[in-house]
Amino acid sequence: MLHLRMIVPEADTDRVVSLVARTVGTAHVAVLPGVARNPRGDVVMCDVARESADELLHGLRGLGIADTGAITVEHIDLTLSRRADKAEEEAPGEGADAVLWESLTEATHEESTLTVTYLAFLSVATMLAACGVMLDSAILIVGAMVVGPEFGPLAGVCTGLVRRRLGLARRSLIALLVGFPVAMVLTGGFNYLMDLLGVFSEADFTAPHPSTEFIWQPDLSSLVVALLAGVAGILSLTSAKSGALVGVAISVTTVPAAANAALALSYGDYHELWGSSVQLGVNLAGIVIAGVLTLLAQKGFWAAQRRRRTGPGAFAA
Repeated sequence: MLHLRMIVPEADTDRVVSLVARTVGTAHVAVLPGVARNPRGDVVMCDVARESADELLHGLRGLGIADTGAITVEHIDLTLSRRADKAEEEAPGEGADAVLWESLTEATHEESTLTVTYLAFLSVATMLAACGVMLDSAILIVGAMVVGPEFGPLAGVCTGLVRRRLGLARRSLIALLVGFPVAMVLTGGFNYLMDLLGVFSEADFTAPHPSTEFIWQPDLSSLVVALLAGVAGILSLTSAKSGALVGVAISVTTVPAAANAALALSYGDYHELWGSSVQLGVNLAGIVIAGVLTLLAQKGFWAAQRRRRTGPGAFAA
């Protein structure tokens, strides 16, 4: 269940309460007249099953509550209520499968913005991957994959395209197109410094790397892994199972490929530079393609659920 707290202009309170009452899967409606001060109005609260929340939020936006008042959504960890149990039973589908489009858009907006922190994490992750390449250490490569923040912008591109939020898609794309080159340039400088200190050497780079050579040798399996990771990543975001994102991060070789490309460019190995660049492109493209298709499938599934319940005029997110 989710808890909604709304600040509503007094003139709109009856319409909001009526909308909540008409929405299948709602319970525990409460109205506090005149208690809101900024903005002024009534406070309306209710609980709603996760699978009905997106429809209710869309209706509230249609009433203009997001413009004239406020809508706050909170996750409820525990509710002991027969009415809540009944609301969840009446709501269509399963809560774990439901997509909160507003929540997804907000989350990807925050994670896909080009910030100093984002660049720092991406650069550090790429440098860690460079250490993993030079030492032929799979452990360091995995660590770099986990540290890398690139899935946020990738999810932002997918969400922006599916929801036709071109601003979100553009912002996310900028984070990717600026972030990776900056991280690679900084990694090249890091490699130069390590060379001066005697930590790295060209001999280390050209030596056989059986544990990490997959980074610059893309094949069909690279695309398959990227597609599967894109599906898993989007599902983890839309179902609030964020723990799965760690597995997604470890599955793809975006950051290691960028690191190896930076090292290859530093040492003039254009063969590995090309292979690493292709690996990076395949992974990015595969994740975006799979992410968009997954969101479109979820969008179609929930639109069909609403049509079966309310008829052909139902809203499609």
